[in-house]
Amino acid sequence: MKKRFLGLILSCIIAGGVLMGCADSSDSTQGADSSSEQEADESGRTQLIVGFDAEYPPYGYMDDSGEYTGFDLELAQAVCDMEGWELVKQPIDWGSKDEELGSGQIDCIWNGFTINGREDEYEWSDAYVNNEQVVVVPVDSDIKQLSDLAGKVVGVQQASAAYDVLTDEEGQKELSDTFGTLQQFADYNEAFAELMAGSLDALAIDVGVAEYQMAERGEGKYTVLEETLNSEQYGVGFKLGNTSLRDVVNEDLHKLAQDGTVAQLAEKYGIADMICLE
Repeated sequence: MKKRFLGLILSCIIAGGVLMGCADSSDSTQGADSSSEQEADESGRTQLIVGFDAEYPPYGYMDDSGEYTGFDLELAQAVCDMEGWELVKQPIDWGSKDEELGSGQIDCIWNGFTINGREDEYEWSDAYVNNEQVVVVPVDSDIKQLSDLAGKVVGVQQASAAYDVLTDEEGQKELSDTFGTLQQFADYNEAFAELMAGSLDALAIDVGVAEYQMAERGEGKYTVLEETLNSEQYGVGFKLGNTSLRDVVNEDLHKLAQDGTVAQLAEKYGIADMICLE
């Protein structure tokens, strides 16, 4: 009787061990499947949704045919061509870019996007453009240097790098405090229109955008002050934690720099002297 009882106990212990082993195996397999699914999600990507400011030439804008184009969008297209992805060009309100990225409506922010001061807010590609914030004035303006902006009406795009530097205590806030008004605009097309109309005395803007706008609106009508507001670098911004997509895009950017594609596009859009990617 004792032997039969002991045998029953041993049987239960062995059975329990087998069940526990099965449970462990099941959990392990589930974890492996989950990992595989995550890898498959990235390797199986079919499109790249790029968020951009549609009023920010030469990096992103609508051309005369009604198509979105620009240096950044063509560069993004080149990356998509390498990966076999469809490029989805998603115009966004620049002031809402973080909400768009955080909600997954876009995969990245790629449009003259400044790294400096935002290093810990996004996963960044390597810098590909050296940029400066400058001040544009009419050629006949009495504004010849930054100190002449005292009491003047100065325009800037909202949520832009130029706005950030003019309102940052460690930037040019001391200078902007001397302005009569620092007026914000939704985009630089609107701001330049106000400069042309005489409603603004000056415009704080990225140098590449300034050169494009001045060329489009008539050579010799505007000039850029020699003193700059700030120097910075552009990169592609991804949601924090999304290092896998960042790494793929970053590697492709370097390949495109090495095969001459980046230089060719930069020459096309008039920013050849600003490229810093190798």
